[in-house]
Amino acid sequence: MTVHPPRSAVAEEAAGCRPRRTATQRPLGRDSEIERILQCLTRQPGSPPALLFLGEEGIGRTTLLRHARELATGNGMLVLSAQGWAADRRYVRACLQQLLAPVLNELPALPAPHGRVLSAALNPALKDSGPDDAEVQAAVLAFLDRLATSRPVLVSVDDTHTCDRAFLDALWAGTRLLTGRPVTILLAARGDAPLPSPPPGMESLHLGPLSAPAAAALLDRQPAAPTGGRRLEILEEAEGNPLALVELSRGAPAPAPVGLPGVAMARRLPTAQVFGTRLAMLPPETGRALLYAAAAGPGASVAALMTALDTDDLAVWAPAEASGLVSLVEDRLVFRHPLARSAAFLRHPAGERHQAHLDLAGAATQPEVRARHLAAATVGTSESVAAVVEDCAWRRGDAVGAARALEQAARLSPQRRERARRLTEALVAAHMVGDPGWVRDLHGRFVQDSTDPELACLAAAALASALSQESFQQEAFDVLANVSEHFSAVGRPVALALASLAAGIAVQSGLPEHKAALSTLIDRARAADRAEQRRALVTGPLGRLDTPEAQQALDAFVTVVIRPQAAARLLPSLGRPHTALPDTPDALACRMALASVAYHADEADVCLGQLRKADTHLRTARAFGIRAWSLLALLDTLVNTGRFTEAETLIREATAEAAVLRLPRLQADVEAQALTLQALRGAVPTEPWLTPSIWYAVSLDENRATHARLLRARGLASLALGDADGGWRHLRELFTADGSPLHPFLSSRSIAELAVAAQRTGRSDEVLPILERVRAEQGERPSTRMTLLLHHATALVGPDYDAEQHFHLALVNHEADRWPWERAHARLNYGIWLRRCRRTLEARQQLTTVLETAERLGAAAFAAAAARELRASGAAPTPDAPGALEQLTAQQRQIVRMAARGLSNREIGERLFLSPRTVGSHLYNVYPKLGISRRQQLRDLLQET
Repeated sequence: MTVHPPRSAVAEEAAGCRPRRTATQRPLGRDSEIERILQCLTRQPGSPPALLFLGEEGIGRTTLLRHARELATGNGMLVLSAQGWAADRRYVRACLQQLLAPVLNELPALPAPHGRVLSAALNPALKDSGPDDAEVQAAVLAFLDRLATSRPVLVSVDDTHTCDRAFLDALWAGTRLLTGRPVTILLAARGDAPLPSPPPGMESLHLGPLSAPAAAALLDRQPAAPTGGRRLEILEEAEGNPLALVELSRGAPAPAPVGLPGVAMARRLPTAQVFGTRLAMLPPETGRALLYAAAAGPGASVAALMTALDTDDLAVWAPAEASGLVSLVEDRLVFRHPLARSAAFLRHPAGERHQAHLDLAGAATQPEVRARHLAAATVGTSESVAAVVEDCAWRRGDAVGAARALEQAARLSPQRRERARRLTEALVAAHMVGDPGWVRDLHGRFVQDSTDPELACLAAAALASALSQESFQQEAFDVLANVSEHFSAVGRPVALALASLAAGIAVQSGLPEHKAALSTLIDRARAADRAEQRRALVTGPLGRLDTPEAQQALDAFVTVVIRPQAAARLLPSLGRPHTALPDTPDALACRMALASVAYHADEADVCLGQLRKADTHLRTARAFGIRAWSLLALLDTLVNTGRFTEAETLIREATAEAAVLRLPRLQADVEAQALTLQALRGAVPTEPWLTPSIWYAVSLDENRATHARLLRARGLASLALGDADGGWRHLRELFTADGSPLHPFLSSRSIAELAVAAQRTGRSDEVLPILERVRAEQGERPSTRMTLLLHHATALVGPDYDAEQHFHLALVNHEADRWPWERAHARLNYGIWLRRCRRTLEARQQLTTVLETAERLGAAAFAAAAARELRASGAAPTPDAPGALEQLTAQQRQIVRMAARGLSNREIGERLFLSPRTVGSHLYNVYPKLGISRRQQLRDLLQET
């Protein structure tokens, strides 16, 4: 008998990858499931004897089982596999025949009774007079037990929900009775088709949608993979379902300027028949209702659909619900599978689809919904529809939706000038989204339609932003420099924005020639006409650029990039607008420019306050292309101010976004920051620390900021692992052979870490010239942070007789508490210096504070180093505190003991390098814990304990 695989399995085979996967390739996005499979195959303690994978059509059950079989084969296991098929139910024991086919030649080795039972059971001619199910079950178990004596056995069954009951009973019996034998059972079934009476020892894993990065990677593997806006649209439509990703990409046309639901789906999918049978069995009125629901888009309102259908009979949806195609969730209708929606739409002729959009437009109560359906129903061009679509593009404040709508408005525009203008606005929106492929696609069409200098400046800005985020800083800066002669055409507000974009590129490249060329660009921007341009082209998340505050902040940022020492002077000159800026998107451009100035001035509080608010607005607007420009400054500040948990959350989010949008330079930066954080936490993974494919795509020569973050990350990771020579090698590359910084801002912020590596490797003399150069570049009034870092570095590599003075100068300013890790680092080295000078009591005071800071930050390696030094100084790392003191932190216990000895808050603060206010706050907090109300009671309390 020939058993044919079901269509769903064929579809899932296609969903695996492109081309067909070899044994060395892993299914994308299923690492945790594969790890569980390996545990079962290798019979690790705690692993179940049977594993059941559940999931919807096309979720990758077949792909995962096939990979499991490849792993088992590679490990020398005997693999027996079968696949259920609904049509097989007319054949008795069809699944059993598939399972045992490879080992029928071993039947003679079985005891005669079992051999006769299996031979009869597998004989199709005896289907009506064969052995009963109990006999077959016993024979199968005996056979599997016999096979497992020579080597481990894997039983793999796909589409288990379509297997016959007797076969399932045999599997359940094997799960129960073969425990302890080297037999592993892996099953897969559809999630909405429950299996009858599964045994209690079976573990079920529900396969959910692929993560966004895994879905994007799978889509990009497909033949003629989609690009531009259509790529993001498919990712949204597929909802992480592998089969949907494959099928929608097969139906995607070569670049098409469409992006609205209904229009994008108007093409025939090769496997639309996956749901065709169920759709064909529905009543005509239900099929029509599903057409309208599919055209309306995801999560359509049932009320709006009923209005468009001109009916109030909710029973029209009942057949579709019963067939498992849709669900009614409150007032929303949801297709249960992304391909069900496509199939429901495409099975109707074009005329009916057109009418559905017209009816939905007529029933719409929201202008943007009406515009969307009018555009989908328009054949050819229509200025009136294009104008409606354009006017509604930003109504929801969503950059992705706005870019699609503006692209559609451009396509509908009959006049070339209007088409070019709308393409420019679509370009600006697409660059806000952050997809370089989309920006390139739109820019290629723009240059064919327009030579207008005003539009050319804005199109160049969008292209330059995308190029920079891909890693092409030279090309990005040249694009802006080439159009800067037309700054007068766009007016001063937009010209300043373009100059600030060039400044951002210069910060990323770190190239001296870019910094020098900025002077020309800012002069041209300042000389641009103050009058507003004829139409506000920059809209959406960027907010207003024409306010005096925004223009002043943009100008200040460019100035700071040209002259870094001006940051501390310019931030106060902005009038501290951060205290008065409205918490609305209109202030976003001003907020981001202000934060950039604060970042370069080492004003962490201002920088974090502004960037957090900006990031919230941009996340809501799905404007990752703009977020990317502030993301690294936000991450730098979070990491360096000890906000590790917040930084980790942002790193995970940024990693996923950058992978989906294919931004290798940003991926590289975020990977470097992740490694830095791991080093500070003392959780450095085994090498390789970084993803080679990402770093190969980034030219470090024109991305010195990325290079500097990489070198610092590698240096800190090496130091955390005890490799002082490796740490020195990486950190030393932050400065050239003559001592000039690789990056004008980031290199100097690692001067103390370089000094640590130099001291540990005996290279202090090599750092002194670099240190003097950094000190000179900071000017007469360096920031609080740089004062801390410079004195810390000098204390480590300068003359030993000056070390204590520099340690004191590094720690005396309590404003440096905003940089807790760097301050604690200086305090740790001061404690080590004190201990080596045999001043152990003072050393313990410093080291105890370090230990508490490290524990609060979650810096395990740092805490371990402080604990080691505490032990070396004669104290336990976590000294026992009897009685009521046990509930206090180490630093609080120190303060209590000093206060009990009669020291004032100021004297305690001087010894612990804390402000008197901080000491008083600690005491105020500990009094209730100790059950006292006055300072005078501390001495009596300590005597009692």
